[in-house]
Amino acid sequence: MSNGPGDPTMCSATIKSVQWALSRPSEEIKPIFGICLGNQLLALAAGAKTYKMKYGNRGANQPCIDLRTGRCYITPQNHGFAVDKDSLPEDWKSFFLNANDFSNEGVIHVSKPFFSVQFHPEAAGGPMDTSFLFDMFADLLKGVPRPQALIDPNVYLPSQSP
Repeated sequence: MSNGPGDPTMCSATIKSVQWALSRPSEEIKPIFGICLGNQLLALAAGAKTYKMKYGNRGANQPCIDLRTGRCYITPQNHGFAVDKDSLPEDWKSFFLNANDFSNEGVIHVSKPFFSVQFHPEAAGGPMDTSFLFDMFADLLKGVPRPQALIDPNVYLPSQSP
């Protein structure tokens, strides 16, 4: 699913289509890779919520932490809505985290071939830093299983002083 402007909750027909794809029996499941608005639509279809950000994340230099490795990538972004990471269903996890405002930058299913990112890997911000996401999707299309171990995003949040 690709990027696009606006409030993701206005895309009810698309959300229903994604819900249908997510609910297929195991033998009929096809991999899904969402980008930007696709991240929000995938999360909404899974049962999560989105919210309008105060300013949004815009520009070619947004730092995003890969919660599999802890590595931070500089990414291009242009969005005003985000996924509420606390609303993700149990079988969905945060995949990337914005290092500036700690907003969700991607979701991933714990066992099925569904994942998405809020930033634009196709914009080549690094210029090839996040091209591995397309390789990951291609591997899923070929049926190659992926290892799944994610860092708890709360380790990056500022600690609360008593």
